[in-house]
Amino acid sequence: MTLKKKLYDIIFKSDTKPGKIFDLTLLVVIAISVIIVLLDSVPSLHDLHGPFFWYAEVVLTLIFTVEYLLRIYISPSRKKYIFSFWGIIDLLSVLPTYISIAIAGYQYLIVIRIFRLLRVFRILRMVRFNRGAALIVDALKKSFYKVMVFLLTVFLLTILLGTLMYVIESGEEGFSSIPQSIYWSIVTITTVGYGDVVPLTVLGKFLSSFIMLLGYAIIAVPTGIVSVELGRAAQNKVCATCRTNVPADANYCTKCGSKFKKHA
Repeated sequence: MTLKKKLYDIIFKSDTKPGKIFDLTLLVVIAISVIIVLLDSVPSLHDLHGPFFWYAEVVLTLIFTVEYLLRIYISPSRKKYIFSFWGIIDLLSVLPTYISIAIAGYQYLIVIRIFRLLRVFRILRMVRFNRGAALIVDALKKSFYKVMVFLLTVFLLTILLGTLMYVIESGEEGFSSIPQSIYWSIVTITTVGYGDVVPLTVLGKFLSSFIMLLGYAIIAVPTGIVSVELGRAAQNKVCATCRTNVPADANYCTKCGSKFKKHA
């Protein structure tokens, strides 16, 4: 077995003892790195241990950089890994430190490394969690276009309502421009209500009340869309070959074409 193949089995596979040890060690290092970033953001700790936090993060970033380059080198399909979800996360987990050398403050974005901890589900073979995650992803994919159309409609509605409020309030009491009024419309329709901009006219208060009530309905709609798709996905079956969710009455996998066994 070549060195490249041995490294591939250790770094990319978790069904061997060396691979599992490597992955679990990596997860511990990732957790330590994230904790260091969180502690460094505390002013009192930063004043006392700032240099230590910086040097520790530089060392950890170098370790992750070497790991990322190794993954590219030993990957059978380098392009596929680089543009995969994990490849992008691995890259983003090392970039903030290098960016912070030129622009201060960006090192705190290193907390994106916390997403690498999701590998624990693969490492520990938590099948139920993987199945649940697959259902959620499948439901989100199928409801994406419906939700996008709905959100576009809401966006256009907030522009219309914000413009109406600008006209009604005559540019007074915080409604100094249409963009400012649109900001108020978004804050109100999402039921956040900061209270920094408040209508004073009777018609403005009436429109504001209408938007508040409308906000509750708007929040419920995308939740309902995703919930319906989750219910459908839960009734689907999973292809044993490629792990794709397919309709329960399907005879063949829609992705790889594998035939399902019929139960008597």
